[in-house]
Amino acid sequence: MPLTHLPPDARPREKLLARGPQALADAELLALLLRTGIAGTGVLQLAQQMLDRFGGWAGLLAASVQDLGTVKGLGPAKRAEIAAVLEIARRSLNQRLAEKPAMNDVESVKTFLRLHLGSLGHEVFAVLFLDAQLKLIAMETLFQGSLSHTTVHPREVVKRALALGAGAAILAHNHPSGVAEPSRADELLTKHLSQALALVEVRVVDHFIVGAGEVVSFAERGLL
Repeated sequence: MPLTHLPPDARPREKLLARGPQALADAELLALLLRTGIAGTGVLQLAQQMLDRFGGWAGLLAASVQDLGTVKGLGPAKRAEIAAVLEIARRSLNQRLAEKPAMNDVESVKTFLRLHLGSLGHEVFAVLFLDAQLKLIAMETLFQGSLSHTTVHPREVVKRALALGAGAAILAHNHPSGVAEPSRADELLTKHLSQALALVEVRVVDHFIVGAGEVVSFAERGLL
């Protein structure tokens, strides 16, 4: 159904202006960006289909321009607009982590990592290098592997920490299987990297595993 066929107070734009963006459902917010649907599919239905396809906002925020191009009826102009909004959200999170201690807002760190690692089909190991006040200096993906294995070299992690002048670090990797539970190998890796970084006075403050719908913190689990 076109939005113009809805009662005025039920249209997303009018609803937002009258009651604020928090009053809108996820599909209504996305519908405001899409503006129009496609033949046989109204804009609200298209928005809900996209959210279902990508796994909600977290999955959509992690989508690339190429991923958006796989949505039937989503032309270049709409893809560009949505990609721009998603990139604004990513940069906002980057700025937030750079301006205040990362571990003061663990949920922001989880969201940040979900955006960067959650949609990858292969395993990667990344490090958030922090300054002495635990503010983000940089996030770097240091190693990539197959769906089941990644080789992580502690020496390379230490070299990057020294080059960036880091005082602390957050380790992160994804499980493309979707299951975020830490394995015994993950625990051993965390221990080895913590010991190696401690030699150059860099403290590992957490290790996050990113799964399909969950991000697990080693610190919260008492594994660090």
